[in-house]
Amino acid sequence: MIYSTATVPVNPAGETPLTRGQVWKGLELKARDARLFLPPGLCTKCDVTEESATHFVRDATIAGADLREIITLEPRRKVTFFQATGPREGAIINEIVEGEAGALQLKFYCYLGLRDKQPDGPEERTEQAQFDSDKGYKAALLSTLKRTREMLAEGTL
Repeated sequence: MIYSTATVPVNPAGETPLTRGQVWKGLELKARDARLFLPPGLCTKCDVTEESATHFVRDATIAGADLREIITLEPRRKVTFFQATGPREGAIINEIVEGEAGALQLKFYCYLGLRDKQPDGPEERTEQAQFDSDKGYKAALLSTLKRTREMLAEGTL
């Protein structure tokens, strides 16, 4: 199994401060359309195909992999992506938390397996290393906050 976690400050020195509500709006927009937040060409499809009071379903193509995710929103707090189809199974979570002295932080954590691959086999170990690298989910958190700030400045948030 793959377990990875990363936490970054929402408002580091020198950056335009974001409120919890603004971070939340960014996370919600990213959940509905990852194309707005991922590097150009990485996500080529991202469509919400079902919606209910408790969750929505999106079909996406990310890094060439077709996937379906069931996404739950806990307003102003947490987005959970359940991997229903695609190369991975399990859950990916983005959560707004408060650190020391109430400073906002954005946290990522996941618990995943690779479908049709040996548990703890070479493919999972490679994926684990990628998630934990500087280009893994910590970079994704920082990118999400950067894009949220850009959208705020553009007036599109």
